[in-house]
Amino acid sequence: MSYSPRSPRVTRGAIIGFDLFNPVASVVVFQYNPDLVTRTLEPQFSNQQGARAEVLRLAGAPVEKIDLDIEIDATDQLETGDGVATGLGVYPQLSALEMLLYPKSGLVIANTIAMAIGTIEVIPPEAPFTLLIWGAKRVVPIKLNQFKIAEEAHDVNLNPVRAKVTLQLQVLSYNDLPVTHAGYSVFLAHQIVKETMAVVGSMGSIANLGSVI
Repeated sequence: MSYSPRSPRVTRGAIIGFDLFNPVASVVVFQYNPDLVTRTLEPQFSNQQGARAEVLRLAGAPVEKIDLDIEIDATDQLETGDGVATGLGVYPQLSALEMLLYPKSGLVIANTIAMAIGTIEVIPPEAPFTLLIWGAKRVVPIKLNQFKIAEEAHDVNLNPVRAKVTLQLQVLSYNDLPVTHAGYSVFLAHQIVKETMAVVGSMGSIANLGSVI
């Protein structure tokens, strides 16, 4: 499944989770970019059932959901005798993705101790700040709504050596995040890039309008 050396070098997508206490635990660069990425945008109007004058007034950015499948395969690494692939298959890569959904064990232990000694309020752990990077023009903060793993092959020690991960993501916009959160600025920058792309697309359409009329 490796790319031909004559093929142009393809930018790889990635999902990266930022955590101050364990900064490299959730860095996943796609081994193979998904062939299909499905995006659903739901507009957010300020008053869904209000007066006629308000019917088109927007409350903010649309709610965007992204569905994609990630394939992870250790075949090439096994053929070259890679030590990690030989001993663990793709379990480390799957674990890096899964850690986006787990609270850090150290915090779980600390909260357990705090509750045991009678602390009245224990703050629930926060998921890492997660980005989907799909090329330089599309970097968005996300949260994982659904995560499904199909382990399709295993080695003699039952380590997965080939798997497909189905992800359902929700893009987090400035509707969802406080202005002091890094994701607020990341999404705003993403929208500005999108606005620029829309101008480019509109200018191209205007140039072709004469042949339509």
